[in-house]
Amino acid sequence: MKTLKNILKKVVTESVVGSMSRSVSSIQYDSRKVEQDSVFVAIKGGVFDGHEFIIKAIDKGAEVIVCEDLPELLETDITYIKVKSTARALTLMASNYYENPSKDIKLIGITGTNGKTTVATLLYELFKLAGYKVGLISTVKIMVDREEFPTSHTTPDSLVINSYLSQMNAQGVEFCFMEVSSHGIHQYRTEGLLFDGGVFTNLSHDHLDYHASFAEYRDVKKSFFDQLPATAFALVNADDKNGSVMVQNTKSKQSTYALKSYADFRVQILENQFSGLLLKINDQEVMTRLIGSFNAYNLVAIYGVAELLGMEKSEILRHLSLVTNVSGRFQHYTTTFEITVIIDYAHTPDALKNVLETINTIRTKKQTLITVVGCGGDRDKTKRPKMGHIASALSSKVFFTSDNPRSEKPQQIISEMEAGVKPENLDKIISIKDRKEAITAACKLARPHDIILIAGKGHEAYQEVRGVRHKFNDNKLSQTILIGLEL
Repeated sequence: MKTLKNILKKVVTESVVGSMSRSVSSIQYDSRKVEQDSVFVAIKGGVFDGHEFIIKAIDKGAEVIVCEDLPELLETDITYIKVKSTARALTLMASNYYENPSKDIKLIGITGTNGKTTVATLLYELFKLAGYKVGLISTVKIMVDREEFPTSHTTPDSLVINSYLSQMNAQGVEFCFMEVSSHGIHQYRTEGLLFDGGVFTNLSHDHLDYHASFAEYRDVKKSFFDQLPATAFALVNADDKNGSVMVQNTKSKQSTYALKSYADFRVQILENQFSGLLLKINDQEVMTRLIGSFNAYNLVAIYGVAELLGMEKSEILRHLSLVTNVSGRFQHYTTTFEITVIIDYAHTPDALKNVLETINTIRTKKQTLITVVGCGGDRDKTKRPKMGHIASALSSKVFFTSDNPRSEKPQQIISEMEAGVKPENLDKIISIKDRKEAITAACKLARPHDIILIAGKGHEAYQEVRGVRHKFNDNKLSQTILIGLEL
């Protein structure tokens, strides 16, 4: 068991009531998970306030309470620790509890609006191909070398992160690639971790349901680079105007990558087909299995990270040619009737635009592009008309439908998407609330050699409606429908 004094290292306390000579069995912020001798950290969240569950936590065996507001009635056999921010304290306590596991691993954080999952996952794959023991913390999954664990957040809470980093240490993992979301940064989930490098992919419209403004969203991302130590590297996209902003105050070594600008790591697209990309990276050609200019950015970022971590250039290029698409990221297949179906997680205006422009660059004039797209409920509403405009402008035919409506009415979400459609594109639009019906209709409309893009949910194996997650997989559903139509 750990001692209370040890897990409070670097935590700034405002006051302490009770004994500090305590043994600690676990740290919990969910009162349901509290056990005897747990420390309960009362977090003020968007839905629940952990301070309301202090009594329940004590009843279940918690002997230490970390809080921002002391209860009116203090129990004599309980230790109360008052801090300014319990979220921040939790992060530091989690690192201390697991003996600061990030110091014994090369931890690389990837942040930005789009591309985080692809960059992190393909770095994991590339370093596995090179023979290293590697870890991954991503939207899709967590990997401890070759052992896979499910995940529900882009950036898990600090207890989960440190727990897995500790497991990675035990397994001899040398490198870990981790997605770092704006939510995770803002909620201090990454504070207390020692990063050896940070990557900035790009910044576009997203999460304005959470952040007060785009400037705040940008500055939260920037704060990740502000905290990087001088021993780390910061690799940023020079083609994004926010790339230079990210590193204004960083102490770390700065490097850049780009497709259009001068950069330390420069990529050129020589060929872009459904079979893959032929790229030139710093005067070396490489054929890859990924598609589209957005993936050219992802691949040169991966190349840059690998070189900054000491891998030989020839080895990087060899392995780069072998990596494949991440689940739900421009994942595509072709039916026996030569209909191409693309599944993509694109759920921001910029990501949807990138995917559609990529398809339009590759497809012939005879190929119809049919898009199925929706917007998530209880999320940033301001991007809905933009998504509607982009989908209708860049597609031959569009089905507006449900994504994860959550607590909102699907028709209301669809109406807000429709508001962005210009008059000349209105005849392209068909609105069907039920996502299964919309995908079915798109499959029935498609003719040989046409292209169907099903956007928004990507790898997700569920659809969330009014707090309930129902099994739903765009990839499996579309294949089942098309096989049925071909029989």
